[in-house]
This record gives sequence, C-alpha cells and structure tokens, in this order.
Amino acid sequence: MKIFKLELYKEYSIFFWIILVGITGILISTIYSTNKTDQNKKIKSSLNNIYLKKSIQEITRNLKPRYTSKFYVSKSGDTYENILKKLDITNKEKKILLQTILNEKSLKVLRINQKFTFKFDNLSTSKVVEFKIETDKKNEIVFSKKSVENEFTSKKIKKNYSKKLVYKETIITDSLYKSAINLGIKPNVIVEFARLYGFQVDFQRDIWKNDSFQIIYEEFLNEKNLVIDTGEIIFANLNLQDTDLQLYKYEYEKNKIDYFDENGKSIKKTLMKTPINGARLSSSYGKRKHPILGYTKMHTGTDFAAPTGTPIMASGDGKVTKAGWCGGGGNCVKIKHNSTYQTVYAHMSKFGRGIKKGARVKQGQIIGYVGSTGMSTGPHLHYEVIENGKKINSQKLKLPSGKILKGKDRKKFEVNKIKIDVLKSNLISKIN
Repeated sequence: MKIFKLELYKEYSIFFWIILVGITGILISTIYSTNKTDQNKKIKSSLNNIYLKKSIQEITRNLKPRYTSKFYVSKSGDTYENILKKLDITNKEKKILLQTILNEKSLKVLRINQKFTFKFDNLSTSKVVEFKIETDKKNEIVFSKKSVENEFTSKKIKKNYSKKLVYKETIITDSLYKSAINLGIKPNVIVEFARLYGFQVDFQRDIWKNDSFQIIYEEFLNEKNLVIDTGEIIFANLNLQDTDLQLYKYEYEKNKIDYFDENGKSIKKTLMKTPINGARLSSSYGKRKHPILGYTKMHTGTDFAAPTGTPIMASGDGKVTKAGWCGGGGNCVKIKHNSTYQTVYAHMSKFGRGIKKGARVKQGQIIGYVGSTGMSTGPHLHYEVIENGKKINSQKLKLPSGKILKGKDRKKFEVNKIKIDVLKSNLISKIN
C-alpha cells in the first residue's frame, strides 16, 4: 500500500512540475513582451522628440555623398573653356581637362547639343575622376583619371544600338515636307533629301500635286526598340510628272561617298539651284518697281519669301569673303566658290555658327537665317549669283555636272545599284 502511494505521488509530482514550468514560461513571455512593448514606445517617443529630430536633421544636412555627377548639354555659343568654367574645380584642374579634350581629334569641333557628364570625388583635391562626352547619339568618349592626377585615359564607346533600313513611299498631295512628315519621316532626313535634289530641282516650282517619292534610309534603335537617331539615305527617287530622278548612294573611293543617278553621274553640281528649303519665289531676276525706293530698277537677284529664322544654306563649297553689314542688303554673306562663281545672301536675321570672313564652307552648310534687315519690307532671302564678275539669273544658270563613273568604277557602281534595287524589292515585299 505504501509503495502504491509512493508511485502515485511520483506520477503527480511530474505532472505538477510540468504545469509549473509551463506557467513560469508564460509569465516570462508575458513579462518580455510587456518590456519590449514599453521599449518600443520609449524609442518611438524618443524619435518623435522635436529636439532629437532637429539634431538628426542638422547632422545629415552637413553630410555630402563622396561621389557626385554633373550633366550638361552644349548650347549655341558655347566653348569647351566656358563649359569647364561652370565646374566647381580649381583653375589648374580646368586647364588639365581642357588640354585633355583638345588632344582628342574627334572633339576638335564643339557641336550644339553635345552631352557632357562629369563625375566628382568630393574627398579629393583634384575632384574630377571621370568625364564623358557624347560625340553623337551612337558614340561617346569616356575619360578616366590615371593614378597620376594630371593624366586621363580615353576610351571610345559605341552605344548598343541596332541599325534598321526603312523604306517609305507616298504621293505628294500638298508639299514634300508635309507628305514626308505624315509618313513619320524625321525632319533631318527630309532636309537631307531636299539637299540632294537641290542641285536639279526647285521645290517651289518643279513639284506638282500627285508627284511622288521613294526613299530608303537608316534608323538606329535602342534596347527598347525606340528610334534614337537616323543615318544616311541609301536610295531616293523623286517622280516629277512621270519622270524618275533616282539617286543611289555609292562609295567611289575609300571614305568618299556621293549620290549618283542610274547612269553613274553624280548629282552634285557647282551650285545648288535654291539655297533654301520650303521658300516661295517672291521676286525673280529682272527689272521691277522697287518696293521701298518706289522707282523701277534692275533686280539683280532672286528673292525667296520664308519665315524669319528659316535656315539658309551655302549653295556650293567655297570661302566666305564677307559676313557683315551690306547697307541695303542688311546682314549678308558673300562666298567665292571658284574662279568663276560667287554668291550673295542678303537680309539675314543672323549668321550661322562660325560664319566669318575667311571661313571655308561646304555645300549645304547653314550660313545664316532668313530675316528682314536692311532695305526690306518683310522676311526673305535675296540671293545673287555672280559669274565672272557679272550678276546673272540664278534660276536659268546651266551648271556643269559632277563626277561621271567610267570603266571599273562604273561596273562596281552597277553591282552596287543592283544590290540596292534588290534591297528595295525586299523592303517593299515586307510592307505588302
């Protein structure tokens, strides 16, 4: 009987201890949770303390990141020197950066809308550790500082873009420009198209309703398949009153590219027929009653009415002999093209970048913008052609043709032309 009671007591004692341990655990957990809740409340209360907040703000306000960057896009009138002047660095460092840029041949000319990015180490005395300059929308040059503080290494980087050939065609119902824009063709491609045909076509008088055009040109797309830039025109055809004017891009010598018709003749002539796009012929060469002076006199040029600010192009390669005030002609530019021809562009609102006496210009280069300076009743370009010292009618001028491909060059061109025609057929079949 005693043994039985002893065993029963042992069993109950084990059960008792289990209950006791459980109750103890619950008490400890409750106390811990209560303490933790109290601690969180105290921490939150401390963080909400207005004096602590002010202290934290004051401390963080004075903290600066070690590395910072500055982005800049070049504007008209900028130079590398005045871009660097905007940086918060020493004059010594500015001189080093300027010399580094000028040593890079591809950066000799600063263009508008070039993108600059400068990276600074704010703990270093020579702050700029890296900078990059976008040479065009597809390429950039990155300059990285060597261990030697006064030297940078340069690396040309080609951005990850893909090239796509685009074919477009349409009937001209209003104007070439509007018809092209409606097709989604970028303005710079349209301007280049007009420049190519500017040697033989007057876009104001030669194009009629229901004429048409075809074009193949390059587009560059980024990783998101968005068009970032456009490239060169590969093929163009302008159909005027059922007559085709076809142009094929062809590299006739290494790095020498021109556009040739189907017979292997270059479309480039000595002077462009019209040095301005989208303008209206407002006054031709010959005798007329002067709009300001009131009497009849010889009008020795051709006037093209256009909105103020419309770009004016050099009608041919040459050297600027005058860029300044020409009395009644207002702001004007005179260009000597060769021993035979000179051209004059008057009433400009302003001159193109870099246009001054002695400057060399290329055919199609912007030399100024339409205005109404001098003796003028409204915005227009007064354009003169001088042949052997005599002012002549530019619209009746018969100009010599450019390069004519012969022999082996002609055979190579014919092969190139066939390839482009096949490419055109393939692009058209994809549309249809």
